[in-house]
Amino acid sequence: MSDPALGNLARRAALASVAAALLLGSLKAYAAWRTGSVAVLASLADSVLDLVASLVTLGGVHWAALPADDDHRFGHGKAEALAALFQVVVIAISAFAILLRAGQRLMEHQPGTDPEYGIGVSIIAIAVTLALTSYQRSVVRRTRSIAISTDKIHYESDLFLNGAVIAALVLENYLGIGGADALFGLAIAFWLLFGAWRASVAAIDQLMDKEWPEEKRRSFIEVARRHPELIGLHDLRTRTSGNKDFVQFHIWMDADMTIARAHDVVEKLEKELGEEFPGTEVLIHIDPEGMIDHPGNSLVETDLLKETRA
Repeated sequence: MSDPALGNLARRAALASVAAALLLGSLKAYAAWRTGSVAVLASLADSVLDLVASLVTLGGVHWAALPADDDHRFGHGKAEALAALFQVVVIAISAFAILLRAGQRLMEHQPGTDPEYGIGVSIIAIAVTLALTSYQRSVVRRTRSIAISTDKIHYESDLFLNGAVIAALVLENYLGIGGADALFGLAIAFWLLFGAWRASVAAIDQLMDKEWPEEKRRSFIEVARRHPELIGLHDLRTRTSGNKDFVQFHIWMDADMTIARAHDVVEKLEKELGEEFPGTEVLIHIDPEGMIDHPGNSLVETDLLKETRA
């Protein structure tokens, strides 16, 4: 994340999630002590791990905001993906711990006490989480931070989690439905595992330099098509690191064109691509018309301009 303003915005969002986790963890610890509810305990475990994950997110967005240096010429954007992946591990561990405790509670058949504390804290938690995720959504829209996005995913799952705590306490303590608390604890754990899997996909894709979505690639090629000097475009490679995109490709041009003229064409193309795709670093290699650098490699030889014109 090379833009300092965007980096500061992501850091503020990470600090907000740390503050929210501290507040909710304290309230839920008291509620878990008063109620003995496994659902409240599951919610507390999730908040404690939220705090750990939010601290890692804060470190990740701070590191990602550092400018490129001699050892990291492409910047530090992937620090966000690493932070997001750590969060996934934390979420999965908490889910398995909750599964274990819920299973024990089902065997004990022992109801909790003072359910009003758990219900009250859960209502407060829902209000705080709604405010936090609304702010995170705004930050993600502006920064494209994968770490904040992953943080938002597991806080959004907290809305379901806290609603489940309220339902579990009402069903077991006021309606006399035995085992409801433990069953809701199991449901919460499986929901957390689903969230962990969903959050891992984007982080792994970024770490593995997955190509842009096809629609975005096509839009990029369409911009290049506007330049009649380009005879062909091939070996297009795209990837994302943090909130910055990287693109490289080869173009075929008239072999008799002067170096100065080819340079002017490429400069104009880079400027237009930068306006259409802000935050993208573009690297263009010029080949004489028809030249094939790597015979037999279909990924390199494909003329993408010809495909779009067809």
